[in-house]
Amino acid sequence: MSNSNQKSGGAPSTGHSWDGIEELTNPVPRWWIWSFYFTVVICIIYWIIYPAWPVGKSYTTGTFNDITYNVVNKETGEATEVTTHWNTRALLMADMQRGKEALKQKAYMDEVSKASFNEILEDPEKMAFARSLAKGIYGDNCAACHGTGGTGVVGLFPNLADDDWLWGGKVEQIQATIEQGRHGYMPDFKNSFNAEQLDAVTEYVLSLSGHSMDKKKVASGKRIFNGQQGGCYYCHTTKATGMVAVGSANLTDSIWTVADVQGAASLEAKKAAVKTVIADGVSRKMPAWSERLSANDIKLLTVFVHELGGGK
Repeated sequence: MSNSNQKSGGAPSTGHSWDGIEELTNPVPRWWIWSFYFTVVICIIYWIIYPAWPVGKSYTTGTFNDITYNVVNKETGEATEVTTHWNTRALLMADMQRGKEALKQKAYMDEVSKASFNEILEDPEKMAFARSLAKGIYGDNCAACHGTGGTGVVGLFPNLADDDWLWGGKVEQIQATIEQGRHGYMPDFKNSFNAEQLDAVTEYVLSLSGHSMDKKKVASGKRIFNGQQGGCYYCHTTKATGMVAVGSANLTDSIWTVADVQGAASLEAKKAAVKTVIADGVSRKMPAWSERLSANDIKLLTVFVHELGGGK
């Protein structure tokens, strides 16, 4: 009698079938078995030679040569020798500290750190070096708010590329802004002005930048602006040109950092934008970077930001 589980001329059947397709007991090819054993041996060798398994707070270190490199403190400039077992990160760190390009970069950095702002701005090589490094620093720390090109966002973050600097555009002023941060503040007037007064001040503010407004309302708004009731001149001055010391805007230059006047489609929309700022006030803050970035990083970033708007 023939075995019911034996296929004619083929491997034995397991007795399982689906939709007429039987499962056979074909053995795994010998070459596949030996390949599997080979990979197991390779894994064992790898675990012995290279860092591999975590053990508590450490790891198996392997038998590969250790790598020693220096880690430089950005603030003090002091180098600390660090030894670690082989891994790609250690190789990268060693190359960044001791490689040919790293040594060249360090030499340039030493020159830039000793140079004045004017010396950097007037030297094409120093400027090229400053831009190459500062672009990365800006991208990591500033671009999220001010944009990759420094154009900012109206109402939120100032435009760094238009030469209109609320806190001053000289390199020393930009450096102070980065180091110390800034808090732009204007009180709200929604409880100080009635509807007519708010409308009059709005008309006056828009007239300062060349908009054709109601002359009677403009005259009334000017009195409030320069009077005790409004007191706007304390920060914006009687000529409405603003003050760098307090970061108040120049209202006569048609450059708007908070009210989106240029983006408004009609005069009524422009009035609404300005009126909202006057009624609600302004409070926006830029953090201080002196504790986050090194002195050299801030110096490079200062030059980079200065050049975004051409300086002033």
